[in-house]
Amino acid sequence: MKLTPDNKLKKLIIVGDRVLIKLRKADGKTATGLYLPPGVQEKEKVQQGYIIKTGPGYPIPSPMEIDEPWKDRDDNIKYIPLQAKEGDLAIFLLNGSYEVIYEGEKYYIVPQHSILMLEREEDL
Repeated sequence: MKLTPDNKLKKLIIVGDRVLIKLRKADGKTATGLYLPPGVQEKEKVQQGYIIKTGPGYPIPSPMEIDEPWKDRDDNIKYIPLQAKEGDLAIFLLNGSYEVIYEGEKYYIVPQHSILMLEREEDL
């Protein structure tokens, strides 16, 4: 399979309650008109970026059925879905995330509990 910009992230699988975020391009200009280099902006404790992919959510343990050993056990894992969805703008804590470089681009893997706020285009 040839990698193109359209399908290069399709083969990635995000695990558990984590999301893959690409940072939003910063303005680079402060409120007073000073221009900041990108290195200063990337070290802020709170960052914002767009959610590219999400994991399945929090796994739910299967109930134990001790009194009925003849029943077949269902090994399908069930998940509580995440509140974050692909395309949302997320404001998250940088110290709770992991920086990864994939195909020459920088992404962050962020657990759901490190996301402070989401902005979604559709009405709630």
